Formats: sequence, C-alpha cells, structure tokens
Amino acid sequence: MTTPDKNAVKSYLLSLQEQICSGLEEEDGEGRFIQDAWQRDETDKLGGGGISRVLRDGAVFEQAGVNFSHVTGSKMPPSATAHRPELAGCAFEAMGVSLVIHPHNPYVPTSHTNVRFFIAEKEGSDPVWWFGGGFDLTPYYGNEQDCRHWHDISKAACLPFGEQVHPKFKQWCDDYFYLKHREEPRGIGGLFFDDLNEWGFEKSFNFMRSVGDHYLEAYLPIVSRRKAAAYGGREREFQLYRRGRYVEFNLVYDRGTLFGLQSGGRTESILMSMPPLVSWRYDWHPEPGSPEAELYDKYLKPREWAST
Repeated sequence: MTTPDKNAVKSYLLSLQEQICSGLEEEDGEGRFIQDAWQRDETDKLGGGGISRVLRDGAVFEQAGVNFSHVTGSKMPPSATAHRPELAGCAFEAMGVSLVIHPHNPYVPTSHTNVRFFIAEKEGSDPVWWFGGGFDLTPYYGNEQDCRHWHDISKAACLPFGEQVHPKFKQWCDDYFYLKHREEPRGIGGLFFDDLNEWGFEKSFNFMRSVGDHYLEAYLPIVSRRKAAAYGGREREFQLYRRGRYVEFNLVYDRGTLFGLQSGGRTESILMSMPPLVSWRYDWHPEPGSPEAELYDKYLKPREWAST
C-alpha cells in the first residue's frame, strides 16, 4: 500500500477551508468569518491544534462554522476503534475540515461537510491509515429542484471513481444520518464514507478531494435560489423545532463529535456545529396536509434523487 503523504493532505485541507469560507462570505454578502487559531494542551501525550473560523449573524447565515484540526495522541479513543479493535492503544494523528452552516431563512437548508484523514501507528507494525467524510443536506421545507441538484452534484463527485461508488456511499449516508430513537432520517442525505484505504493512497486522497471540492457547487446554488424567500413566525418556529433533531444526532450518534470529545479536543470547536437557537416541543406533530407535514411525508424518505 502506498505510503501516505500527510503534508499533502494537510495542505489540501487548509486550502479547502479557505476556499469554502471565501465562497460562503461572497454568498452572504455581509458576514465575515472570524478566525480562532488554537493549540491543544500537550499534557497526557496529546498534541496538535487547529483553526476555527466562524461567521455569525450574517445577512444569509445565522451561523456558519468551518473548522480545520490536526490533532495527535498516544492512544486511539473508543469512537475510532469501535470497528477496528486491533488499533486500541495505538498512537494516532487525525486531521480534517468539518463545517456546518445554519441559515436564517427556513427555506434554505442546513448543510454539513466533513473530510478527514487518520493514521495510527504501533511500534513494530506498518502504519494504518484511512480517509472518511461526506456531505449531507437538512432541509426544513423540502424542494424537489434543490434535492435533485444536491444529489446530482453528489453523484458527479463520485463518477470518476466508478459506477458503484455513488450508490454505495449514498446508501451509507442514508443509513448513517438516521435517528434511531426517532425512526427518521436527519435530512435527505448525500454522501458518507469511512475507513477508505483499499484504493491506495493516491486514489483515496483524490476521492476525498473530489468530495470536498464539490461541496460549494452543491450548496451555493440552493442558497442563492432560496435566501430571499418570504417567511414568517410559523416557518421560523418549525425551523427551530427541526434543528432539535440536528442537536440530537450530533450529541448521540455523530462519530466526529464523539471522537473530538473522547480525544480531548477543543470543546468550543467540536460543538460549533450546534445551531445558535433551537427548540423542542413535547409530542408535537405537524398538521396533516401542511407544508410541515410534507417534509416528513415526501422528503424524509429513502429515495433515489439523482438524475439517471
């Protein structure tokens, strides 16, 4: 297996963070990202750091967070060894870009992207490495055009790597971003992959880059079409209610959140994905036939969205 080039991965991730922040600022028109560079406390054989970039109260985005992190440790956390128990006790490096965008307008979906690289090493053994990531869309009010566009770009990111890549990683995304305790998906999915190394380093790295590079192409046209849509208190209340599902998933199931917390990561950066405002309602159900019910009836269902 090809020796991984960690420096090339890090360089790409830093450039991706800059590219995405610039694109989001341009789409917002007013908001600007603040930058917070941080270093991890080196006690207990932990090290590394990162750059957190956050835009708040822009014209379009209520909160947008785009994180780069590169952390090291002497022992893999449980979230990273659940499927690889043989790596328990290994030293590791983890680097990635993770972002979550929460818009003001309920007709603009929330979006999430993560691309990451792990390498684990144990004395006397070859290093074990893999890529992971993907992107997914969480609409509050479904729109057929937007959903098809999102999945068409998802498919385009995968096609150079084989006909079966998109169906596999789309299904993985549908399965992963699912709230078991609610028996419902978080949104309409996209792509999710993990433990990717069987293609060798160069092809695996190229695929991770393709996913990262397609994110703005997938998301910004949707934002542009919906950001000026009129809405009122009803739509805003439903948006805040559905944001609760986002919080539930991230705190209960999300591997990245669990990895960050278990590995002694920076809490402010890890929880940057949380929406700034959210609400829960006891045993609430949308009125049958309403636009809110349509989200559940039509959009929060497994479906082949991409054009054939």
